[in-house]
Amino acid sequence: MATAAVSSGGISDQLFVSIKLECPRLDELGLVPHVFGSHPVAGSWDSSKALPMEQEEAAVWGLSCVVPSHHETLDFKFLLKPKGNSSQCIVEEGPDRSLVCGSSEVETRNALFKFDDELGAVECKVFVETEILSPFDLAASWKAHQEHLQPRVRGAHDVSMNAESESRAKNGFASGLELDLEKYVVPTPNMGSGVVYAANLTENPRSLLTTGISSNILHNSIKGDASPNLYASANKGADGRHVPPQEEQRAIFVDRGVGSPKFARPTNETISMSNAKFDSEAKDMPAAEGAVAAAAVADQMYGPKEDRKLAIVLVGLPARGKTFTAAKLTRYLRWLGHETKHFNVGKYRRLKHGINQTADFFRGDNKEGVEARNEVAALAMEDMLSWMQEGGQVGIFDATNSTRSRRNMLMKMAEGKCKIIFLETICNDKDVLERNMRLKVQQSPDYAEQTDFEAGVRDFKERLAYYEKVYEPVEEGSYVKMIDMVSGSGGQLQINDISGYLPGRIVFFLVNCHLTPRPILLTRHGESLDNVRGRIGGDSSLSETGLLYSRKLASFIEKRLATERTASIWTSTLQRSILTAQPIIGFPKIQWRALDEINAGICDGMTYDEIKKIKPEEYESRSKDKLRYRYPRGESYLDVIQRLEPVIIELERQRAPVVVISHQAVLRALYAYFADRPLEELPNIEIPLHTIIEIQMGVAGVQEKRYKLMGAVNPTAGI
Repeated sequence: MATAAVSSGGISDQLFVSIKLECPRLDELGLVPHVFGSHPVAGSWDSSKALPMEQEEAAVWGLSCVVPSHHETLDFKFLLKPKGNSSQCIVEEGPDRSLVCGSSEVETRNALFKFDDELGAVECKVFVETEILSPFDLAASWKAHQEHLQPRVRGAHDVSMNAESESRAKNGFASGLELDLEKYVVPTPNMGSGVVYAANLTENPRSLLTTGISSNILHNSIKGDASPNLYASANKGADGRHVPPQEEQRAIFVDRGVGSPKFARPTNETISMSNAKFDSEAKDMPAAEGAVAAAAVADQMYGPKEDRKLAIVLVGLPARGKTFTAAKLTRYLRWLGHETKHFNVGKYRRLKHGINQTADFFRGDNKEGVEARNEVAALAMEDMLSWMQEGGQVGIFDATNSTRSRRNMLMKMAEGKCKIIFLETICNDKDVLERNMRLKVQQSPDYAEQTDFEAGVRDFKERLAYYEKVYEPVEEGSYVKMIDMVSGSGGQLQINDISGYLPGRIVFFLVNCHLTPRPILLTRHGESLDNVRGRIGGDSSLSETGLLYSRKLASFIEKRLATERTASIWTSTLQRSILTAQPIIGFPKIQWRALDEINAGICDGMTYDEIKKIKPEEYESRSKDKLRYRYPRGESYLDVIQRLEPVIIELERQRAPVVVISHQAVLRALYAYFADRPLEELPNIEIPLHTIIEIQMGVAGVQEKRYKLMGAVNPTAGI
């Protein structure tokens, strides 16, 4: 018998009933327990209207309800129905079960089900708990539901450590699943796995594209970049007419998704400004929420006009990681919502003067060479400033800029138009330099036609020596110096005259950047019960399929990180993420609230069909702009990006492998950062269940590999 907590028993009190049924065989037989009984909520003894019980654990099903006080007795029985077939059922043997409102005694005999075939009979344990609830209890419960107070892991801090000391060799539970990892590799639909020279991904020189240079010359000068068909009609539109310069920029870059500014005002909230000039300059605002948007508003109201545009001008000798640093910084700022472009002067030089320039071209006493290099630098700067006038916010100007005269030229061009911060990269590690130089010769279009690799290395070292003779370190203006930071063994960061929100964020990001190769593994939690039901949000546990994936994932991690001793496992604080990581042993597990799924607010726990029916205006608003749509009392994708910034910074700082077990919306945002995907595409990025996305971080940039450990599963809600 079970004891019930009984209150004063007022006339308006309600009986809360929690029923659980335990039987390991039901899942094996493909049967789902149901409850039907005398009350209309339980089907009024109509088996077709029986209430299905929800699977709470591997062998436990549960159902909770409230019985009104005026319904003195609730008679009910259990019945079993095959999965996917509600027309057949097996009713338990024996008399009806009874619940009497106000009674403290509940009958909990086992439930016996008899089959006609060789299965014989199945006996299930029954647990029943009851409690008398007052109207005040019910009101408080409803208020909590309305305010979206979802269950959390009790006592979990934003980051809590769970370092397990067991040896992975003892993990017989996981190692029993033998996996040939290559067997599970699947195509990577979004980000290539090959190495791409970073400078080839920078902005195309539109000032040179309008001068009539042939598409063949352009294609050869930026070997490995986009298709030559992109440039063949540089001065003509799709209909053959001449395209004005501003339209031409959009026509040239539309296929790469990095053309015209992407700013748009948030749909759920607007920024009210009494002065009309702020509305006219709304295009200067980032596509962002939270701190980024607040800082942008402050800059609009209080900062000098030129400070609203920021130019990060790289400085440094060749092979010091300038282009690598510029590419990472561009990716980070775009992800935060700032319209950012990377302008590489070397790309302009190759287009203007060809790719067959020997080291003599870079001599400091070669007057023609110096003038030619200054000319293309000025062209790149003009392009960047023109783009800023059209709405661009942050320009990354990538070149050696190794003399004061060159930097003075750039500052004079930018005067009154944008704020310049010099970013100087200095490396004294001979091993790192040798590796960088050989990688440069291997990848750079400057040596694409060089058949003798060692001859190319000698030529590059000669070029470097010419630069060293005239090199002048930065001592003027606002600057950041990164000294020996790429080697992964310390280094220092020097800053001068740096102020403002965005420059501060840039400095913080650069402090945590390095070139140490390491994998980052991204995966969604195993299939949850809410995935099966098509419900968004919530904090449900794993389905049987999800539990199977957790074991396969543990085996995969054991094999993939077999030689690692410093890897870590990051999860959200939601139980489906924590349970997926549970079988993994031998690595510390860290729970981040920042990795929790997007907050669906008042729509949490609903299906999309229910949202469409009950809240059609919300459904319509979301379908129009998933990126900026914010669930009432919940979050938007832009909100998720803001809370994930500390996660990105820490992933950049880590020098060991990290496994991130999180949720679809969160992983879309993380993946968009690593793949440098436009924010507009973020809400539709495919992050399938039971698939591991391996991101390789290192000197060659970002590369991707995917493993699918399990086949197709039930469709999941795309939150």
